Amino acid sequence: MEQHSPTIRAHAVALMRQGVPNRKVSERLNISRGTIGWWRSEDRRTRGAKFQQPTDCPRCTGREFDVVAYAYLLGLYLGDGHIVSKDKQHHLSVYCNATQTGLIAAAQDAMHRVMPLTSVSQRCKPGCVEVKSYTQHWTCMFPQHGPGKKHERRITLETWQQAIVDAHPWEFVRGLVHSDGCRITNWTTRMVGGEPKRYEYPRYFFTNVSDDIRRLYTDTLDTLGVEWTHCTRHGNPYNISVARKASVALMDTHVGPKH
Repeated sequence: MEQHSPTIRAHAVALMRQGVPNRKVSERLNISRGTIGWWRSEDRRTRGAKFQQPTDCPRCTGREFDVVAYAYLLGLYLGDGHIVSKDKQHHLSVYCNATQTGLIAAAQDAMHRVMPLTSVSQRCKPGCVEVKSYTQHWTCMFPQHGPGKKHERRITLETWQQAIVDAHPWEFVRGLVHSDGCRITNWTTRMVGGEPKRYEYPRYFFTNVSDDIRRLYTDTLDTLGVEWTHCTRHGNPYNISVARKASVALMDTHVGPKH
């Protein structure tokens, strides 16, 4: 094992006490991260200090964060995301179609932007990719988390969340559509001059079993001037349709199809 002088070790410990991460200390002093980690542990034991996992959770630290990315991530979470709670850890997962690489990248980027210190990874499954992030604090950012399925419990936004949605409604709508929505092209035929003519028109669908989540979606559409209608599925109003030309144009400008 390589030996280091007490002066070097003292310098490393001083840097760590100033809050410099192990990786930075290792790079600055050209000492292995394993050695730096051991020195940190020994210093903590000597001082009787209890280890606390570092966090950049905005709710716990009060720091400013990327609210635009959060509005989008909130939509992804409410639409097709969930949090799994384990001892001392929660992980946020958003499932994406494996062919929609743009959506996968956007979900991963949003997680990084909201909490940069968190670990974000991708897990490939048949036909889909799970974008997953680990931290103890995702439940701070998504207090809608709870036991059971989202449509089986009340879903409401806290005041600070609603303020973000009010400030960035299109990002919220985009997140919801990118998770539980789609843009499709319908068609019909009409007789013109005695000949059938095919007409195509795009529309947006958002499908969610939760009455509360659908209401959050439609309330936000109302504030944006987007006209929508309910479309029933097996007698249940699970689908929200946006089909009027002007409203589809707005959605195309700010949301667009998943890719």
